Amino acid sequence: MFSESGQGTVLTLLCTCLNVMERTEMPNTAAAKARLEVQLAELGGRQKRIAGDLAKPLNPDSSEQAVEMEEYDSLQGQAALVAREITSVKRALMRIENGTYGECVRCGSEISPKRLEVRPEAALCFECANKEQ
Repeated sequence: MFSESGQGTVLTLLCTCLNVMERTEMPNTAAAKARLEVQLAELGGRQKRIAGDLAKPLNPDSSEQAVEMEEYDSLQGQAALVAREITSVKRALMRIENGTYGECVRCGSEISPKRLEVRPEAALCFECANKEQ
């Protein structure tokens, strides 16, 4: 079927591919998905608590209202941050479903497995994230 030199070439190519695959750590999407789903549930709970706090009526005492307005502004900022985090987590879950999890959405290069371990919702590789800041 193959000549001896052809078999050697195929064997060498196969060994090279296996070595590259061993060195390239693919993200564990099942573990990432589980972590992201837990994170999404926690963020959803936090979002509900913030919404409940924002829905409370202000105290009729004007001095208390000033303090409550500051708290209200802070809560609105927290609500916006939680909403962005929820969007980020949902997008990461979509990338898992699409088979693109672990790829930088900007440049297409691999996102470091260590970065994904720390921030499983990361959409950018370290280089692109640094450029954005």
